[in-house]
Amino acid sequence: MEGSGILVKKAGVQINVRSEKAFIIAGFCLISIIWGSTWLAIRVGLESVPPFYAAAIRFTLALTLLLLINALRGKRIPLDRSSVKVYLTLGFLSFSFPFAFIYWGEQYVPSGLTSILFAVYPFVVAFFSHFLLPSERLNRYKIFGMSLGFSGVLVIFSSDIHLGEGGILPMAAIVSSSALQGLSMVIVKKIGKHVDPVAMSCGGLAIGVTVMYGLALIFEDFSGVHLDVKGLGSILYLASFGTVVTFIVFYWLLKRVEAVYLSLTSLITPILAMILGWAWLRESLAPRIYSGAALVLLGIFVANAGEYVKKLGKA
Repeated sequence: MEGSGILVKKAGVQINVRSEKAFIIAGFCLISIIWGSTWLAIRVGLESVPPFYAAAIRFTLALTLLLLINALRGKRIPLDRSSVKVYLTLGFLSFSFPFAFIYWGEQYVPSGLTSILFAVYPFVVAFFSHFLLPSERLNRYKIFGMSLGFSGVLVIFSSDIHLGEGGILPMAAIVSSSALQGLSMVIVKKIGKHVDPVAMSCGGLAIGVTVMYGLALIFEDFSGVHLDVKGLGSILYLASFGTVVTFIVFYWLLKRVEAVYLSLTSLITPILAMILGWAWLRESLAPRIYSGAALVLLGIFVANAGEYVKKLGKA
């Protein structure tokens, strides 16, 4: 014991368990807050840059920053076979096609409906975790908690649901993005424990940025890129905070908490997006937002309740 924290040894290093829990909570809150703002930032960026070029430029800046961080840390990117498998998984199932689907789909799907469609993410993660991660099986608490959280998102955006101008295909693109990223998360959880979060992000982005530029060159006209102050600010924010900060923290968290619990951030981000709209754009908050937020928070509590019940049973 040291102070009020419990010391345990991991790989010969003493770690304060309570301090790590505090960092886990802080990391969860941080990525939720930042990702809550990225939907708006992406939409702002799309006003001055076509979607694939927007993602490619964002990833180029993010990769440059990550390589600089890695160099300052005096570390190398491991290129052994098992590490490369992690990079390929992230590159193709997280940083390339899923982001292409999101950027393209957001041109046509209203932000409220986008939030609902992407909120299937925890269900995808839970499904694949059940079969690929033996220690993270589904239970009634997770299922009921995720369902409550999803119903909260539906309540929040109940009056904003309309198809937009693109029809079913853009919606399918957003759901596909959610599914691919959910699968990627579970696979990386299974095979990527040995890879540093910064290296993970660098490897995945290196593949993602290559695919994005390829898609941009094939499907988009570079003359459509006309960066103004808002567009440049959007891409800089998405590269630095929305990519570098969030993914380093996300992959650090993924090594320490169950994949399903981490995926619940996708239920919190719509609430935070609404709060940011209220704070920065003076948008009003309807009563349904409070009730929907309460359902989301209750759902997260219920999903986590199984762990507490299990601990009480062992006590």
